[in-house]
Amino acid sequence: MADRDLLSLWEEVYLLSIWELKDAAYGVAVKQTVSRKTGRFIPYGSLYFMLGQLAKKGLVAKNAGEPTPQRGGRRKFYYSLTERGKKALRTSLEFQNSLWRDVRKLVLD
Repeated sequence: MADRDLLSLWEEVYLLSIWELKDAAYGVAVKQTVSRKTGRFIPYGSLYFMLGQLAKKGLVAKNAGEPTPQRGGRRKFYYSLTERGKKALRTSLEFQNSLWRDVRKLVLD
C-alpha cells in the first residue's frame, strides 16, 4: 500500500473493529462489531473476502488459535493489525481531519 493510497470506508471500519477487539478479533466477533458499527447485516462471504483482502494488502495478520472441543477440534483464526495497518489508520484519520478542517464549522453550524 503506497503512502498516498487511502483506505476505503469499509476497510477503515474493519480495521477499527479489529483494533477494538484486540486479542478477541476472530471472524464472528469481527462480523458482529462491523454490523454494530454500520447497522448493516454482514454476510460471511463478504466478511472473509474483506479480511482476506486486508491480509493480502499487509494491513492485518491472520493467526490460527488452538483447536477447541467446543468447535469440534477446529481452530479459530484471529486477526490483528500490522504496523502497516496501524499506519494506514493514522493516515486515514489525518486525511479526514485535513478534509474537514476548513469546512467543519460551515457544515456543522
